[in-house]
Amino acid sequence: MGAIARLLSECLKGNSIARTRDWPAKARFGNFPFMPIRAAITVCLVPEARQGPFVLHEPLETALAKASNYGFHAVEIFPTHADDLDGLQLRNLLREHRLKLAAVGTGAGWLRRRLSLTDPDPHVRMMARDFIGAIIDFAGGFGAPAIIGSMQGRVADGVSREQALHWLGEELDQLGPRAHALGAPLLYEPLNRYETNLFNTVEEAIPFLHRLRTRNVKLLCDMFHMNIEEAELAGALRSVGPLLGHVHLADSNRWAMGFGHTAMEPISRALQELGYDGYVSAEVFPRPDSETAARQTISTYHQYFGSVD
Repeated sequence: MGAIARLLSECLKGNSIARTRDWPAKARFGNFPFMPIRAAITVCLVPEARQGPFVLHEPLETALAKASNYGFHAVEIFPTHADDLDGLQLRNLLREHRLKLAAVGTGAGWLRRRLSLTDPDPHVRMMARDFIGAIIDFAGGFGAPAIIGSMQGRVADGVSREQALHWLGEELDQLGPRAHALGAPLLYEPLNRYETNLFNTVEEAIPFLHRLRTRNVKLLCDMFHMNIEEAELAGALRSVGPLLGHVHLADSNRWAMGFGHTAMEPISRALQELGYDGYVSAEVFPRPDSETAARQTISTYHQYFGSVD
């Protein structure tokens, strides 16, 4: 049996993965004790994103049962709209399966409605703000942040970069305090050059966030985008420092971590040195299938973050 086949076989063995969702009281990597970093898995409820980088594409009842069974601590949900989510149902499901809500994505606002915070049309920017605001309100009810990724938009033709960034800053300065009032940060995600021309690296994004009036916008560092844009992942993570609010754990090919060529050890070490105690969330393609992707992710989590002394 080849190495990849053996790895897939081990990932699919139910007894090869620790199923506990309790935080490790004390975990170590070398001589460094880990903070209680937790594992999350993505749940997509947007039919148009069926081919996107999300592990689970089932209704919440099924998806949360699977997330719990695989051993995750939390779910990261990508809904069609805040109004399409049933808060009471979600709260009951989270309680039943001993899960938390790690974050809620806003990408459907771009995918379905082409809304962005940097659109030249002020009415479109207002609708984008309202769409994100509704997600902030819903997520904040669970103590979770909303994610601004694709809805940041891009510098449109005929618009200067300075103008686009002014619009983005104005919107974040309104949305950040809205999240703060609910006790949650707002997450901003730099994307690779093929998805936006605003900020592609953390080095570019950090000074911009420091210039905002709000101090409640944190960075979401996605290993897939960073693999494309950053010279060195661990160093880039360290440079983010206290602005780090969330991590998307994905390998170089956007498969589950361990199925590409990303070196996980330096990433793990950098997160520990930062004292990061948030989520590492699997925003990855469900390949070769969703179960294998989930089990590979939780296996990587236990290897680097969850082995208890």
